[in-house]
Amino acid sequence: MPRLDLPALTGLLSADDIAVTAGSIASAQERSGAIPWFPGGHVDPWDHVECAMALSATGFTDEARHAYDYLRRTQRADGSWPAKVTAGVVVDDAAETNQCAYVAVGVWHHLLITGDDGFAWRMWSTVRRAIEFVVRRQTDRGEIGWLVGVDGSTTDDALLTGSSSTYQSMRCALALADWVGEPQPDWELAAGRLAHVVSEHPEAFLDKSRYSMDWYYPVLGGAVRGPAATERFAQQWDTFVVASLGARCVSDQPWVTGAETCELVLALDTIDDRERALSLLGDMQHLRERDGSYWTGWQFDERINWPDEHTTWTAAAVVLAVDALSRTSPGNGIFRADLLPAGVDLIPDPACGCRSTAGLSEHP
Repeated sequence: MPRLDLPALTGLLSADDIAVTAGSIASAQERSGAIPWFPGGHVDPWDHVECAMALSATGFTDEARHAYDYLRRTQRADGSWPAKVTAGVVVDDAAETNQCAYVAVGVWHHLLITGDDGFAWRMWSTVRRAIEFVVRRQTDRGEIGWLVGVDGSTTDDALLTGSSSTYQSMRCALALADWVGEPQPDWELAAGRLAHVVSEHPEAFLDKSRYSMDWYYPVLGGAVRGPAATERFAQQWDTFVVASLGARCVSDQPWVTGAETCELVLALDTIDDRERALSLLGDMQHLRERDGSYWTGWQFDERINWPDEHTTWTAAAVVLAVDALSRTSPGNGIFRADLLPAGVDLIPDPACGCRSTAGLSEHP
């Protein structure tokens, strides 16, 4: 059952609204604990964790714990999960590194909210194996190959969005490692290199600049903050933000999407841009259905919802955005990275070529 102190924003979404939205996520959960994109749809580990976080934030504690137990039971020996599972059947057995790392964010978030020591200890080995799997795919320069085949082969290609998300995951993993009393200095170095390459070396990544996620994720993941984040938003605001509708998924299509809009809201919250965050969150409510679920997106030239689906992870992004802006749950600062270790940046590095010797602060 949900808690009494549910996230809410006066005049935008009430506690009852959020309870219904969280219930739409819980209703999609399978008996195994897996949370698919929609009932009967496929499961990937990143969106599964995002949904579990929304459940934690709204008091569906048993359902959230069941979701994390699913990850603990299904983790492969190398620390990964398959990229796509439908009804318990592996459809794509490759592993995406940022998806595998995200369990660390979810586990730390759940611990912050519930204070459940037993849960954290039970999940620690799962998080440790997942992060080790990901760190093994890091280049000397710092970026992380995004795809690992079932044979262990890793692509040389790295994604800016994926590496940005992985940086947040590594910070949460470092916090959990400190909490259990098992510091991981190698992770600190890996996190520092990753943050540096995300913030300073766009050439390290495949060009996905048409995607809005590549615009805001370096901020959302925590590698870019302060004046650099403000400048980054200013550069492409008009490219990706559509007045009264939300944020585009890609710059060259007339299509706004709920999850990208809410992630942008969360990124704006990290730099205290509350006015625009609230405005955007209000703008995307045209995607809300009466049952509290959300359409994935809106094609505004054809004036149709597209695709024809209500995705759990879109609903989860709404819940997490409301929680962040309302400062409600004890985990509401997970994206602002309140008091998270930042890693250690040992520049100069021959693989990087930068001359700066400034290190990353522990509490940015």
